Amino acid sequence: MCFRATLKHMTRNITLTMPDEVVRQAKVVAAQRDISVSALVTELLTAVTGETQDYDHAWEREAQLMQQGIGMRMGDITWTREDTHAR
Repeated sequence: MCFRATLKHMTRNITLTMPDEVVRQAKVVAAQRDISVSALVTELLTAVTGETQDYDHAWEREAQLMQQGIGMRMGDITWTREDTHAR
């Protein structure tokens, strides 16, 4: 027996205002990809929001690591400022 589940996503109509040339180019790109302009906009917004979520998650993890520390220790400083700037 095989079961197939389909997720139905809620959609909402929105109105966007943009320059005529951008709309024209969006229609061309959508046609080249064989999708609608709405699908093109959805792809782009999904990519942007996904990147933001990935960045937020990575930054959250980095902040935790900075607070906890990772057990690294700096050794004794055996050089002088002049040593590092000597040519």
